Amino acid sequence: MIRVVKPRFGIGLFTFPLDTSRGTDYTSYLHKYLDALPEEYESAWIPDHLIPSIEPLNRDYLECLTTTSYLLPQYPNLKFGQIVLCNNFRNPALLAKMSSTLQVLSGGRFILGIGAGWKQEEYKQYGYEYPSPRTRIKQLEEAVQIIKMMWEEDGVTFHGKHYRVENVYCNPKPVPVPPIMIGGTGEKYTLGVVARYADWWNVDTHTSIDEYIHKLSVLEGHCDRVGRDSGDILKTQLQIVTIAESDEEAEKVVESNGLKRYVRIAGSPETVTHRLSEFKDAGIEYFIIILLPFRNPELTKIFAEKVIPNI
Repeated sequence: MIRVVKPRFGIGLFTFPLDTSRGTDYTSYLHKYLDALPEEYESAWIPDHLIPSIEPLNRDYLECLTTTSYLLPQYPNLKFGQIVLCNNFRNPALLAKMSSTLQVLSGGRFILGIGAGWKQEEYKQYGYEYPSPRTRIKQLEEAVQIIKMMWEEDGVTFHGKHYRVENVYCNPKPVPVPPIMIGGTGEKYTLGVVARYADWWNVDTHTSIDEYIHKLSVLEGHCDRVGRDSGDILKTQLQIVTIAESDEEAEKVVESNGLKRYVRIAGSPETVTHRLSEFKDAGIEYFIIILLPFRNPELTKIFAEKVIPNI
């Protein structure tokens, strides 16, 4: 059964310049953007890649958790999450310790977003093995179990196929325990992990309405098999949006800025509202919005004033 609620909103951040500039003080862009962010957004989200997801690959790029730890104390009105961490980049026990520390130091404003990873080029460049999709998902499953246990118990021992810890302590414990958001839509394996261990589930911007409804039904089936109420899992979606006074103007902005490969929803406030409302009616409860062009913080105000109240 689809539960329709008033959705909540977070803002997605770019941690690299979309142009090809090098040596840019990119933190100044982040500060300008977040300083102007309206109160309608309750969270900020940072991608986890080691290199840009688009060419050229030699442009500047900020690491995710380092950036999170830098921004968290400067914006005490915001929660911070990752969209989403690549599990293979960090040992799960160390990640449990790092995230617990961030939760304690931020006063409970940390959200752990995590997934199985997908970008083979950055694995290769940084010397990580790139296992099969099935193996990466099994690694994710073991990692999430270790993290949850370490957040809540002392002297944790876990012997898995891919990870093991021995009588491990993670203190201070995070209070409250951060929500774990698992990203992914693989029907056979990933959604099974979501059903067993996720507090939040994230689907990406490429997922259509029909695809989302189907994936949700698959998730519900997995939840039934493990005896869990699917309504206990918060449904979230990343959406990349360009908003302007009219649909025609929005399309011009997309074309003139070379954004066609990124943007999934472009149009007037009314059009954007309608498109997001379709996802809300299909069960999305939390939107993580990336607004392009990114260096225009005025777009966050337009979206907050003309879209959020009408969804």
